[in-house]
Amino acid sequence: MDKKDPFQEMQIELFSTSEGIYAINSPVRVKILSMLRKGELNFDQLVELSGKAKSTVSVHLRRMTDEGIIGSKTDPLDARKKIFFIKSEYLGKLSGKKVVTENIEDYITNYIDSTGDPYEFFRLIFLTIRISLIRQGIDIDPILYEAGVKVGETLYDKIKDPDIKKLAENIKMFWETHNLGKVEITNLNPLTIKVTDCFECKSLPPIGRPACAFDSGILKAVFSAHLQDELVVNETKCYAMGDNHCSFTIKTKEW
Repeated sequence: MDKKDPFQEMQIELFSTSEGIYAINSPVRVKILSMLRKGELNFDQLVELSGKAKSTVSVHLRRMTDEGIIGSKTDPLDARKKIFFIKSEYLGKLSGKKVVTENIEDYITNYIDSTGDPYEFFRLIFLTIRISLIRQGIDIDPILYEAGVKVGETLYDKIKDPDIKKLAENIKMFWETHNLGKVEITNLNPLTIKVTDCFECKSLPPIGRPACAFDSGILKAVFSAHLQDELVVNETKCYAMGDNHCSFTIKTKEW
């Protein structure tokens, strides 16, 4: 029987702090951090949800606090307790699993055989870098998402309109003008956006999960600014999942 490569089973998460980048490979710490990425939790909640002993959780929390990965504050309901939160920036994860086997040369050949559209050239650069990282088991979606949020915050001032329908039309025009894809508003409640010919993922090989983190970040920032509320963007369809278009549902956290 072939022995399993331990790296194939390993998940390493990357966090950036003021002191540098930390690679987290402890399953307990990865689990704690994955829970904290969803929201603040107190010590007892972390113990219960992790299924680990109090002493084990305490050791990991203390170490990650010292490293600047997480922070804590006093629980307003009980001064004897602390509430923990992530204070670092989540960069992504590394995995030994190679989810892409196609040769990058195929994508380069497709461009060389095309008409030489400069938009396609920049798409080629973006895709080859991303595919190279995916082939090495590196997930940079969190970085792309945060970059999208920053772009969306700037873009909103250029396309904002009091009427959400007009705002959606402005997004559609911006996407198509910049060869980012063709946008269709398929529903207003909840707001649902369909994108065909998506620049971010159409040429990606199937990876079994949504891949439009950059687009999601832009949409989150634009509509959060418009509604002055923290919105959530869920990509329900994606070329990278084998669909023939991408679809984003945008709604408030309470829905």
